[in-house]
Amino acid sequence: MQTQWGMTTPGHVREGRGVRIRGGTAQSYYVGVESNMPAIPGMEPPMSALCLAPFGMEEGSEAALDTQEFGLVVGEPVRMRFFGSSVRRSDSVGTMLDFWGPEELLELQEIELNLPAEGRASGEVVPVTLHARVTDIGTLELNAVPVGGDERWKVEFDVRAQTAAEQ
Repeated sequence: MQTQWGMTTPGHVREGRGVRIRGGTAQSYYVGVESNMPAIPGMEPPMSALCLAPFGMEEGSEAALDTQEFGLVVGEPVRMRFFGSSVRRSDSVGTMLDFWGPEELLELQEIELNLPAEGRASGEVVPVTLHARVTDIGTLELNAVPVGGDERWKVEFDVRAQTAAEQ
């Protein structure tokens, strides 16, 4: 007798026709936030790490970080640095780390992007709030929402990609 194995897609699960196996994120994930201190020539500005997705955050889960405002530069290339930690398991969404040891956070791939100015001056710093979501396919989706605006800038980060040290 031949047995058939059916594949269940995320769409089938959402429609109630499949079984969802939940695993959650294997690490906590952070985005680097530069200090707004004046730049010192030849030195990188101090960096903090903001927790976007804590350890175990389930696929399809969302978190709004709308109590904190950040500045994003539009109209010119910017780098976004991401970090992961398999040891910081008690951090929650919105936890801001100013200091960490080399064994606590590993730098992951960085993303360089150019956010459209859309009626703003190139180089302008736009105040935004952040919204994070772990997608069904294992990416971390980060949306920057201008304060008082309707637009959204989306950055997707593959949480299964290699760390900067592994490349």
